[in-house]
Amino acid sequence: MPQRVLLAGATGLVGGECLQLLLADPTFDPVHVVVRRPLAPAPGAGKLQQHVTDLDQMATALAGVKVDAVFCALGTTIRKAGSQEKFRQVDFDYPLALARVALDRGARHYLLVSALGADARSRVFYSRTKGELEEALAALAYRSLTIARPSLLLGERAEFRLGEQIFARLGFLMPVKYKPVAASAVAAALVAAAKEDRPGRRIIESAEMLGES
Repeated sequence: MPQRVLLAGATGLVGGECLQLLLADPTFDPVHVVVRRPLAPAPGAGKLQQHVTDLDQMATALAGVKVDAVFCALGTTIRKAGSQEKFRQVDFDYPLALARVALDRGARHYLLVSALGADARSRVFYSRTKGELEEALAALAYRSLTIARPSLLLGERAEFRLGEQIFARLGFLMPVKYKPVAASAVAAALVAAAKEDRPGRRIIESAEMLGES
C-alpha cells in the first residue's frame, strides 16, 4: 500500500525538492501539504492535497487526515525572522507542533531537516535550538525518526545571500563535513529513508548526502 505522507515547508529550498520527489514516486499517495498559500499546479498534482492554513492552526486544518509519515522542512534565519523569539517559533515550536499533530493522525515516521552542528548544549543559539528540537522529537512516540543535518544548502533561492554564495564557491577547499550540499541531495536522502522506513533513530550527516561518508 502507498504511504500517506504529510509535508510542511513545501515552499522552501529542501521542501520544494521533497515535494517534487514525493509527487513523482508511486510509493507515496496521497501527499498532504500544509501551506500558507495555495501551490501552483505541478506534475503529479493529482495526488496532492493542500491544506491552506496558518501554522498555528495545523491541528484544525488536518482534522480527519490520516498519514503514515511526515516530512518537516520548516526553517528560517534569525535575520529573516527578525528576532530569536520568532526564529525559535519557526524552527522549534512549529516543527514540534507538527510532530504532535501528525502523531495523532497515525504517523509512525518523522523526517526532519535539521542542521550541521545541532546540539542542545551548544552555546550558539541557532545550533542549540536545532539540537533541542531533535531531543524533543526523540521523546515522542514515533516508531522512526530520521534527521538530516546538512551543511550549507545549495539551490535556487528567492532571495540573494552573499555569505552563502562565497561559502559555496570555497566549498571545494573545506573538509567533507563542511562542504555545501545541494538541497536536492538532502531531499533525496529523506525520501529514500521514508521508503526504507527503518525503525529507530537515524542521523544523516552532510558527508553521507554527498556520497563521501
